[in-house]
Amino acid sequence: MAYGIDDNCINCGSCQGSCPVSAISEGDDKHEINADLCIDCGACADICPTEAIHPQ
Repeated sequence: MAYGIDDNCINCGSCQGSCPVSAISEGDDKHEINADLCIDCGACADICPTEAIHPQ
């Protein structure tokens, strides 16, 4: 199960650097997680300051 980023994302980028498989990229309004690359480790959710990242 991959993680996803909801509308609480403030596009700060802290999650992008925490991803061990580079599954996170910057979108227009928020960061996005590539579900095909996500290994469901939760590192991004642990570091998100707005708790915008959740399992899908």
